[in-house]
Amino acid sequence: MTGIDIHSHPVHLGIGATAVSEPEFTGGIDWYEAYIERHLDDGLNGRQVSLHTFTKSWDTWEMHPSGSDTVLCISGEISLIQQGLSGESMFTHLTSGRCVINQPGV
Repeated sequence: MTGIDIHSHPVHLGIGATAVSEPEFTGGIDWYEAYIERHLDDGLNGRQVSLHTFTKSWDTWEMHPSGSDTVLCISGEISLIQQGLSGESMFTHLTSGRCVINQPGV
């Protein structure tokens, strides 16, 4: 077995402690729509595990309305600007091995 490159193939964790390697991640909305369709039966109990490398700041934002989200820095450091549920801005600086857990809606 050669193993899965999680940079290009996220893993879905589903009901019944299942784990499934996903098709190659494209970043497009069509990839996410197909992912949702594949795992619709898992509902709010499904989770995606992925790994991304960044060399510059994001110019977009994202949020998970129905579930918590864990952001883990595995190398280097990152600064997060988050918007809380009341609209307040929160700044979090992470270094290697540190994480933040975002509650739904953050």
